[in-house]
Amino acid sequence: MSTRRSARLAASESKTTIASPAPSAPSAQRGRKRKAGTDAEPNGRITTPPPPTPTPSNVKLMVEPAAPGVATPPSKKPRAAAVDRLADSDITLATLLSPETSRVVTSKKVRARSPEASPTKKPMRDVFAPKVSETANILEEGNKFLISVDPRMRPLVENNHCRIFSPEGLAERVDPFEALCSGIISQQVSGAAAKSIKKRFIDLFYEDEESQSEDEEDDENVKKRPFPVPSQVVDVPLEKLRTAGLSQRKAEYVSGLAEKFVAGELSAQILANAPYEEVIERLTAVRGLGLWSAEMFACFGLKRIDVFSLGDLGVQRGMAAFVGRDIAKLKSKGGKFKYMSEADMKDLSDQFKPYRSLFMWYMWRVEETDISTME
Repeated sequence: MSTRRSARLAASESKTTIASPAPSAPSAQRGRKRKAGTDAEPNGRITTPPPPTPTPSNVKLMVEPAAPGVATPPSKKPRAAAVDRLADSDITLATLLSPETSRVVTSKKVRARSPEASPTKKPMRDVFAPKVSETANILEEGNKFLISVDPRMRPLVENNHCRIFSPEGLAERVDPFEALCSGIISQQVSGAAAKSIKKRFIDLFYEDEESQSEDEEDDENVKKRPFPVPSQVVDVPLEKLRTAGLSQRKAEYVSGLAEKFVAGELSAQILANAPYEEVIERLTAVRGLGLWSAEMFACFGLKRIDVFSLGDLGVQRGMAAFVGRDIAKLKSKGGKFKYMSEADMKDLSDQFKPYRSLFMWYMWRVEETDISTME
């Protein structure tokens, strides 16, 4: 998940978050020595880093619902979730599961009583401050806000359903340890390889059980076997972790992440309640998790509504197209910010506070939408 390159998304989202890219082609030289950090495809061939990618492909594996039976059943129309709590732009909106206990954790923002309340008056409803919206309505209200700031957002909003912040998406339970491990597994490999490696990683902790039928689909196998908890992972030697298809560095990263959870430096409760800056600081202190990885987890895993990544090339490219720049001409320009400067990205995105996560998500969709209607 460390790569910060994002290209035009090839397919529209199908009720999950964002589409996965096609697996990268295997190397033509079978005997070539593998570089550190690369992983093997399911067929045993070495995977080269996937082509310009896919912020989204890395994110998809990370945001799969945690634990069996807790995902919202698929439906043609988004269903209202059994969750309706006040939402602050600086707290976690996701319902988290404690990795070790599966205890449900939600943000416990300190409530402040309305100043109008007094002993002689009927107490008014406590509120979170600052209040953004109730979670059941946050997507609808966020979309209205984006359009009010810039009417060019309308076709993006009308043509793309952001499931992440929908009632359905917010009702899903996220195991932060599994989500972060999945992000590490996804680094520099194709979506198919990452999915296979994750399955084999989980299988390491069920070797004593009767093997599943070979005819059973991988997805079903993963769903039936809960993700290992941090205390289990720290007890497994790196050599054994590598048998799942992890590189040496990724094995170290996953083991190190588990140690952070076991030591209490990371937990579902901390991630639910900590201010955004603290969340980023704690995550980037983990080997294998850079700023971009932490931002993606904060947005897609913790479902914080006001996250924005200046370092994502796909977002930068989408923003440039959104304001009418010629992407084809800018493509050959050198430098990290070839489509739009960092300062311009910040100036534009700041207009959409406190819904920058939502704005960022739509920027990944710009090139899938007829932007001529925005002019």
